[in-house]
Amino acid sequence: MILIADSGSTKCDWALVDERGSRLGAFETMGLNPYFHNEDVIAQAVRSNAPLALYADKIRHVFFYGAGSSTETMCGIVRRGLSRVFPGACIMVDHDLVGCAYATYDGEPCISCILGTGSNSCFFDGEEIREEVPSLAYILGDEASGSFFGKILLREYFYRKLPADLRESFEQAYTLSKDEFISRVYREPNANVYLASFTRFIGQHAHHPHVVEWVVRGMREFIDIHVKCFPEHTAAPVHFIGSISHYFSHCLEQAAREEGIRLGRIIKKPIDGLVNYHVKYKIPQLAGH
Repeated sequence: MILIADSGSTKCDWALVDERGSRLGAFETMGLNPYFHNEDVIAQAVRSNAPLALYADKIRHVFFYGAGSSTETMCGIVRRGLSRVFPGACIMVDHDLVGCAYATYDGEPCISCILGTGSNSCFFDGEEIREEVPSLAYILGDEASGSFFGKILLREYFYRKLPADLRESFEQAYTLSKDEFISRVYREPNANVYLASFTRFIGQHAHHPHVVEWVVRGMREFIDIHVKCFPEHTAAPVHFIGSISHYFSHCLEQAAREEGIRLGRIIKKPIDGLVNYHVKYKIPQLAGH
């Protein structure tokens, strides 16, 4: 059996397939990011999904693509954590950006972008994946991500810049003091996930003119930094994956028009595209060995 995973910082989607590429099951766990989670936490998170853990001894290959798995050191943390659960498996760990490229590839060279809890981009020609500028994570970067928009919402709330109707709705939804906010962001772990959690509220007001204005502005900033950095941006399709691109697709479409890019597919959950890529390109290689 072959297990394929796509992990952001908030959640991880898993798909189980057999050697012929037939799908056997789908599972979900918390997101596994080695910047925030050690080997023990990773192993425990996977074991906590009992239906997935039932297959542990039968899995022979694991393909894991995750946020934070961008260096050998970080990949090693994930690999060792997963090896505790899948002792008989060959485990491959790579960046979620690689998974994004695979999930959106349809035979045409493309620019693939992530807009979820965090954000990033790459160019994929079917053979090589290329980055032009780095992701600077939620403090300095992650433009147009969930954490990015969460920061804008909270900043405008505490600075009293929200329109009266949005402020009233926010206070009905949350009882949030400045001290609690400061503690959650500056003293507790997973601040990026906490900030991104406020996109639920933003999504409930996705068509409010004030929200549309700063979501479109954030997406234009992302395109300017993370799409136009590629020489191919004038011709190649630009695909997006992740919850932010899905739920705010109307803002993304506006930003793409204003920035003059060729918008490709918008995919909420890349796991299906990731499975299709592995069935077409990776699993046949395994059979060849």
